[in-house]
Amino acid sequence: MAEILTEIRKIPPVTRFLVGSSLSVTLPAILNLVSPWRLIFTSQAVIQNFEFWRLYTSFFLGSMNLNYIFELAMIYRNSNMLESTHYERRSSDYAWQLFLAGLALVAVNRPIQSYVHTRALLHTLTYLMCSLSPPGALTSVMGLITIPVAYFPYALLGMDLLTGGTSAAAQCVSGMLVGHAWWWLVWGSGIGSGGVEQGMYAGWGRAPAWLKSWFGEREEYGRAGSRRGGVQAFAPRQRAEEAAASGRVTGHNWGSGRRLGES
Repeated sequence: MAEILTEIRKIPPVTRFLVGSSLSVTLPAILNLVSPWRLIFTSQAVIQNFEFWRLYTSFFLGSMNLNYIFELAMIYRNSNMLESTHYERRSSDYAWQLFLAGLALVAVNRPIQSYVHTRALLHTLTYLMCSLSPPGALTSVMGLITIPVAYFPYALLGMDLLTGGTSAAAQCVSGMLVGHAWWWLVWGSGIGSGGVEQGMYAGWGRAPAWLKSWFGEREEYGRAGSRRGGVQAFAPRQRAEEAAASGRVTGHNWGSGRRLGES
């Protein structure tokens, strides 16, 4: 049991929350311990009956069949990839932006009267992960065919249309729209053109101070460089220019040396 807990703690905190929430909401419904109707989102129940927990449970109620294994694996894979790479040591920013994306999903799904937002959340994370992947990266669809990772969200859209009809496809499209808005507003025009510096650290993309404190993170931003997790990073050319301007010599002085054969 101790080894299992150790492995669980290795999972990034936001991803651990998503996976744990999915299991804690879906498994009781599958085992008939809780009625799924108490977990879905309805405006009347939330606004008139003050059943605010539905805003939370509607994002984590998975399919009541074997498809849930695929959904859980996809949520873990995509979220873990995002939090471990693009949001490394910035889980608070990831949590804050994920919260805003959740609010956007509720608003976008109102016109189509979606009762469950799990698939929409899955497609949001998938779209963001694929958009931030390196150009030319490949992925497999159900282990059958290999396609460019940029086309993977559209492959999932086609699968949802075939298996769930237009209603499932509509939820998929809503997740892709929010995922695209997340990528565009936060990461700017993409990683290759400086989206991190231009988008991530601008205004609403940053987590509030209380959330950073809750995650135990400290992050400062300055003109000369960016401080992440207590380590300040500068570009190599920037460090050389600053050293030349201040008259300091960087690097180790190896001396003039002696020619081979000299004593």
